[in-house]
Parts: sequence; C-alpha cells; structure tokens
Amino acid sequence: MTSPTGRLILIPNTLDFGVAGDADLQEVLPLAVIRTAARLTHWVAENAKTTRAFLKRVDAIVPLAQPLQALSIVELPRPPKGSRVASPPDLKPMLQPALQGHDIGLISEAGLPAIADPGAALVHAAHGLHIEVTPLSGPSSLLLALAASGLNGQSFAFVGYLPVDQAERSQRIRELEALSKRSAQTQLMIETPYRNEALLSALLAHLRADTQLSVSCGLTLPQAWTRTRTVTEWKSASIHMPADIPAVFSLLAQ
Repeated sequence: MTSPTGRLILIPNTLDFGVAGDADLQEVLPLAVIRTAARLTHWVAENAKTTRAFLKRVDAIVPLAQPLQALSIVELPRPPKGSRVASPPDLKPMLQPALQGHDIGLISEAGLPAIADPGAALVHAAHGLHIEVTPLSGPSSLLLALAASGLNGQSFAFVGYLPVDQAERSQRIRELEALSKRSAQTQLMIETPYRNEALLSALLAHLRADTQLSVSCGLTLPQAWTRTRTVTEWKSASIHMPADIPAVFSLLAQ
C-alpha cells in the first residue's frame, strides 16, 4: 500500500528579517500558522539560517515536533547574481518527501512565499507532480503597502527591482509612469534597503510633478509608516529613508 501524497504548505514569514527576533509571532501570524509550522519536519527555504531563526520563534510558542537539528531544511538553488539562467534547475527532487507522504513547508526570508520570491518555481514543480499546494494567511509587504497607499487597488502591477545603472533606471521610471498614466494602474517596486534613498531620489528626479508617489517603510514593525504625496510635495518634505529597513514604493500617474 502506497503512502498518501503529502502537501506543499506555503508558510508565511514575518517582515522584520529577524530585527524583532524576540517579538511574539502571534502579533503578526495566526496561531494556526504557527501550529502548522511546529509540526512540519521537512522544509524548503530561501535561506536556511533565517528559517532556523523563524523556527526558534515558533518553538517558543508551540514546541516543534522534532528538535531543530533533526529537521530537514534544504535551500532553493540561487542563480549567480547578474546572470541569466538558460534552463531552470529541476526542483522536483526537492519534493520527494511529499511523494513519500510528508507535508513540506515552503518559506521565504520574509512575507508570503512564492510572491516576489524564488519559491514560485517550486510551487510550479509541485503542480507538475500533482502535489496539493496549500497557502496559509500571513503578511505580504506588497499588498499591505498597496492597501495603505490609497492608490488604485483595482489595477496594479509589481515590477520588482529597477535597474541599478542610472540611465537605465531613469528610462525605466519614465516607462512605468507612462504605463501607469495610460492604464490608470498602480506600479509597485522594491529595492535593497541600503539603496532606498537612491531609489527615492531617482523617482523624484524623473517622475512628473503631479504623479502620486507612495512609500511604505518597515511594515508591521513598531516604527512602520506610509506616506502618499505628489512628487512636488515629496520634494518639499524632509524624508530620510533608512538603509536597513525594507520599503515598498508605489506610483500612480495622473
């Protein structure tokens, strides 16, 4: 008799990147998510170190089914930075425990796995193997920022990171603004925290004066804030972007 197939369970992580490591997870995650995480013995992670830190916080609320050292935690493969992978790696072997009847937890470094996250490829592989995928509720910085922005929540797009090269970045900003104006669509983007200030400066330099720009910083943290202003209003304000806290930038052209 064969074992029933396990599930791939998408476990949300906090948005604090361990900054608030001693904070109660129940301030951000439902207890049902914490209980599910505590019982899982097989994990696929964006980062094994941050996953172990997350599970230590889980264990403080609901004891883990096995000691942390006994859990199976494997990392998703990471392509070299700046390279384009011609053929994606075969992720199906990472799902073998599910085919043997074990539930597998998929977790990102922050927020919902598979949303702006390499875990999407594993979810796709799970569907190819007819493995049930179960998403659990938790914070998504993109949706929280959009909700707090007051911009168009009926039509929006996440465009990821903008080019680092200044000329390419300025061209991309103008392209996104034109698209936003043409389709009345909110455009959301992120940046590595230490480049938050540079991205804000570039947006203010290249967007039209009447374009609405919203910035959400440190969402779910005690010092979280969201500001939505026209570009003209932003230029007259004194705003300092922290270099160590994630932010989401959203624009809507008039």
